[in-house]
Amino acid sequence: MPASVKSAQILVVDDAPLTLEIIKRNLNAVGHNVFTALNVEDALRLLETESVDLLITDLKMPRASGLDLVRYVRENLHDTEVMMITGYATIEGAVEAVKAGAEEYLTKPFTDEELLNAVQRALKILSARRAAESAPPEVGGLRALGLIGKSPAMLPVYRAIAKAAATSATVLISGESGTGKELIARAIHYTSRRSSAPFIAVNCAGIPETLLESELFGHVKGAFTGAHETRAGFFIAADGGALFFDEIGEMPLAIQAKLLRVLQDREVTMVGATKSRAVDVRIIAAANRNLAASVQLGQFRKDLFFRLDVIPIIVPPLRERGEDCLMLAHHFLEKYSALNNRKPLKLTDGVIRALQEYNWPGNVRELENLIQRLVIMTDGNTLRISDLPVAMRFSIHRKGGAVRTLNEVVNDHIRTVLESVGGNKSRAAAILGIDRSTLRARLEAMNINEDDGGAGIG
Repeated sequence: MPASVKSAQILVVDDAPLTLEIIKRNLNAVGHNVFTALNVEDALRLLETESVDLLITDLKMPRASGLDLVRYVRENLHDTEVMMITGYATIEGAVEAVKAGAEEYLTKPFTDEELLNAVQRALKILSARRAAESAPPEVGGLRALGLIGKSPAMLPVYRAIAKAAATSATVLISGESGTGKELIARAIHYTSRRSSAPFIAVNCAGIPETLLESELFGHVKGAFTGAHETRAGFFIAADGGALFFDEIGEMPLAIQAKLLRVLQDREVTMVGATKSRAVDVRIIAAANRNLAASVQLGQFRKDLFFRLDVIPIIVPPLRERGEDCLMLAHHFLEKYSALNNRKPLKLTDGVIRALQEYNWPGNVRELENLIQRLVIMTDGNTLRISDLPVAMRFSIHRKGGAVRTLNEVVNDHIRTVLESVGGNKSRAAAILGIDRSTLRARLEAMNINEDDGGAGIG
């Protein structure tokens, strides 16, 4: 159960014993359980054994600073809120504290009331976030970001998005091509505290190796032939926000080593420069192949893999998402019908069945491209089996992997032909190469009445 606003586990870190004592006394008085530490090292040791709801830390301390502690908590303790106090109040200090992940920034000297109000605000944020993470995912909220579906296979993905959005830790999204990994990366960014800062997507397979280093880290004028002016790279452009590395498994090993250095030092050195520059960039990576296997084959750095795989998210293929296929199909029908100034196409039962039973090797991207094409190319207001690609119409794929019987294949073919001629049984019989009486008998066996006029077919 989440801690209430009235009672919480709080760690206060300050190198001034008197300050620690005053804060502890005030917080104890309103029912909070308070731990104290005089430096970052003691705080880290305590955090190894104690669960803490709120960290209150001084900014300036000997050896390691409060910012170092804030960053550690944000990257490793996803269920802890952070508040910073300092006697050196500057706008730059406040901005840096907020960027590092502090929810509250309090300047010394502060009154007892100011302290308690700030603590209450931080704990309310924590309580609201915990409630959002423990509740079933709000599909409507994610729908606005392009994530459609509520199948059981997607629920762990939605929960992981909520947890990842609450921190600045690196995320590794794995899944087949076309499953929507970039949408998930964007959902993480735009539901995080970095949402107002840039989100920059980098296709590691789409940039030549000779240009990738310059594109990522930037270059100074004269760094190489053609460098006629200094140019900032993606890292500097995304400062304060997020960089999304798509197909990171395709990144050359030499660039992997430099990316690892940036992740460790939080600094970039432009090509041709002699000094580095501090950057605050959240890294989200995606791969459509098994990076752990690539590590074993020497194609991907082990240290970089572990650095990226802090929050792993595995996206299921569309064939494992059940009813999501129809939800996505209707979403794309509405989207592309509006773009083409026409009413959304109606789906016959046969089309619905085909969509559900098809294997979707191209996943959501294949479904979206198909619906876009059908909206443009289909005449009339109804989408029929005959409008679908041949691979879908005559696929033997069934849910559960069972192969259809000959009788099922024949029945489906009859339904397809009937639907293609609008239920006209004379024309259907001619196309099938059988007489009307044979077709009538077959339809009776399929529980399709002669007087249907095509109703229920497909």
